[in-house]
Amino acid sequence: MTVLRPDLLRGAAIVLAGGVPAPIRDALRDAGAAVEELEDGLDEEQAQEWARARAPLHAFVFDARRTFANGGGDALLVALEQGWASTRALANGAFIPARAGKIVLVAPPSDAGDHVEAARSALENLARTLSVEWARYAVTVTAVMPGERTADRELAELIGFLASPAGSYFSGCRLDLGTVPLGDPR
Repeated sequence: MTVLRPDLLRGAAIVLAGGVPAPIRDALRDAGAAVEELEDGLDEEQAQEWARARAPLHAFVFDARRTFANGGGDALLVALEQGWASTRALANGAFIPARAGKIVLVAPPSDAGDHVEAARSALENLARTLSVEWARYAVTVTAVMPGERTADRELAELIGFLASPAGSYFSGCRLDLGTVPLGDPR
């Protein structure tokens, strides 16, 4: 159960890619967002057309966790390529022409296997770089770093906040959810 206000995202159109889990998708819908998933298998030009056809769009969430899975060099390359290609397609298809948009990049958890720190650092760097490059278009980009025990509910709350009007103040940030759950005295 999330604590997102039922009308927090009313009127917002949010696109998901990378296999965002149902609890996150449902929480965004419960907060009033119209949620769609970017179709798998589209090349970049098709994805741009897909975004143009659905504009105006307000936010895009790419979740690298499923693609990266248990890590490794091949998974690293695939996750980062999918993240960059889908982000670029949504930005060029909808956000940059509209001069508005929010992008949230969700990294694999810190215990996801070989090369996980490379994946997390790459997504953080992408968020920082794009936040500068696309600031003139009012496009914000953030990177979310789940910990080993971060629940989908916690991710949903943070993503909902970042997609809301209050989230406009965050760009180029790495939001680290750590590895110790809230309330743990460690």
